[in-house]
Amino acid sequence: MKRRNIIILSVLAAVVLTVCGICIKQYYHYAVANFVSHDGEAHAYHVHPEMAADSLMAEMLEDYDMLSELAWCLHCRYLKYKQPKPGYYRFAAKIGNNELIRRLMLGEETPVRLSFTHAIRTREQLAGHLGKRLLLDSAEIIQRLDNKEYMSHFGLTPETAVCMFIPNTYEVYWTMSADQLFARMYKEYQRFWNEDRLAKAKKLGMTPVEVATLASIVASETNRKEEHPEIASLYMNRLRKGIALQACPTVIFANGDFSMRRVLKRHLAIDSPYNTYKNRGLPPGPIRLPRPDVMDAVLNAPKTDYLYMCANPDFSGTHVFSSSYSQHSAVARQYQRELNKRKIK
Repeated sequence: MKRRNIIILSVLAAVVLTVCGICIKQYYHYAVANFVSHDGEAHAYHVHPEMAADSLMAEMLEDYDMLSELAWCLHCRYLKYKQPKPGYYRFAAKIGNNELIRRLMLGEETPVRLSFTHAIRTREQLAGHLGKRLLLDSAEIIQRLDNKEYMSHFGLTPETAVCMFIPNTYEVYWTMSADQLFARMYKEYQRFWNEDRLAKAKKLGMTPVEVATLASIVASETNRKEEHPEIASLYMNRLRKGIALQACPTVIFANGDFSMRRVLKRHLAIDSPYNTYKNRGLPPGPIRLPRPDVMDAVLNAPKTDYLYMCANPDFSGTHVFSSSYSQHSAVARQYQRELNKRKIK
């Protein structure tokens, strides 16, 4: 009898240990790791609308080993997981069923880094740039950028809409709507235009949009940061005196040929509000996304008597600044001769 009890207890103990082992293993797969990446690195996935759970799993299994398919199926059934929510998801090198299913069911996305550079010149380029980086149709974006009533909510117009997209890197969600994007960019625009910058703009007799527009012209003249304050000062002197800016970058923008290396007389003839050879004052809006450092260069421009500038004939990438037309003409002739010598058209 005693021997029989020992056998029964031993069997029961074995069963309990087996069950405990299974439970521990299931818990491990559920809470700790059922997926382990092949290379020990995290991996990311774009889940598009209507993407099936099986399709996502097929992608994941290219990067991860599934330790227990049974555990995965049981946990999917238990948590009623059938369809992942759209989003950008980055998963750790080891991830359990619970975290994976929870994030996919709730749409707990990983933020993406969205960057703009001042290389973007037009609303169409901006919309295309955003459409490639977010789950947005570029048509949705351009419709809003071109909509006078919509842009008026931000105190802007279609011509000045790009002012709101200040070049920087932002953390956003890949699935954000077009309205959420515009709201976020307007928030960043307001953050940039703090009390200090607004006060400086007011002292110059300029609005934030005018500062951004002038900054876009200054940035288009040169990549040399050390020259930005002087160029800004020169253009502000011309604005104060009512002299046409005669800025070649605005003519290039008006012609829509951004590969243009030399502005000729025929280019100056174009009838466009962006042609600052024909029109006095600033153009209707920026000719590229306004860089924050160049806007600061405008706001902090030194006082000079410069009214003219010309690319340096030595092709160093710098400019020669002049306060009189005679000085400027002499430098301009030298530069034209050098252009012809180098056969630049």
